Amino acid sequence: MSDAAAAGARRAARAIDALRRGWPLRVGGADGALDLLAVESASDAALAEFGGADMLLSGERAVTLKLTNQRAAATPGPVRLAGAGDGVAAALAVADPALDLTHPLKGPFRTVATGGEAAAAAAMTMARHAGLLPAFFVRPAAGDVEAECTDGDVAALLDPARLAIAARARLPVAASETAEIVAFRSPEEASDHVALVIGRRDANPPVVRLHSECLTGDVLGSLKCDCGPQLHAALHAMADAPWGVLLYLRQEGRGIGLVNKLRAYALQDQGYDTVDANLRLGFPVEARDFAIAGRMLDLLGIARIRLMTNNPEKVARLEKEGVEVVERIPLALPTNPHNERYLATKRDRTGHQL
Repeated sequence: MSDAAAAGARRAARAIDALRRGWPLRVGGADGALDLLAVESASDAALAEFGGADMLLSGERAVTLKLTNQRAAATPGPVRLAGAGDGVAAALAVADPALDLTHPLKGPFRTVATGGEAAAAAAMTMARHAGLLPAFFVRPAAGDVEAECTDGDVAALLDPARLAIAARARLPVAASETAEIVAFRSPEEASDHVALVIGRRDANPPVVRLHSECLTGDVLGSLKCDCGPQLHAALHAMADAPWGVLLYLRQEGRGIGLVNKLRAYALQDQGYDTVDANLRLGFPVEARDFAIAGRMLDLLGIARIRLMTNNPEKVARLEKEGVEVVERIPLALPTNPHNERYLATKRDRTGHQL
């Protein structure tokens, strides 16, 4: 990476830190710059100093709020509401779907031009990366801010090409006492990804499993999903093959973060399925970056794989990254009363072949 791109990645990292701390930041793009204050981390005192009364929401949240029939919100992408940010509590009632039942009568809202489409899109990516609700107070770029970056800086920060092997060691696990763990890191990025190599490498394409981090399922034994059982079944399947690689991606909740995943769980308790819960939160149904997995395989010198997945989209996404998938291996596991609806949603709405 060039020195200029590395400097941009540092600016984006500082801006995301400011976002999480409730500090104002400026995001620029080719069509304009915006000053932003994250709704979730803001205080009324910080908002009074910031001075912006408009709100910036994701396009997904705008659909839930029935805003896309207005001209300024008709195209996909972030939506700006004029004068909707009358205090943090009022803004949270607009941004947080957990409050929809207690604050059902929202609006009427008037949408206006964002003032910077590229900057607004970058802001939504930053919110997701920070694990915050995709909602901001917004004002024209003016005055003091704690951090500044551009949409290009955000892209540089998240560029998978910057991922490198940071450490590797022998790690005996229940499925294989000869396993090796390999850690991957980017210079300014906070999330370290790991690969677990099972068995003795040979000329055969390895069995590979892409597994997104799931604290609730992998560690706590949640019955709401099938993540924990899938993880352990995959490791044992690799042990029975000549060799295999588990790619453990730090992309909790399909890329929306732990806190937002728990918010989605709360919405599921209200009756929404996992797809609609993500959309009501203001996120895409699928927000993971599979280019990271492609980069990890490249660093491990693996070009051809047998992919263990029930999701054909993973096959397509990896092949897009230049990985040859010579076989898709299904991973069938029993359901339980707590995850039956979740698995049915994966089958019926996201194309999983269960």
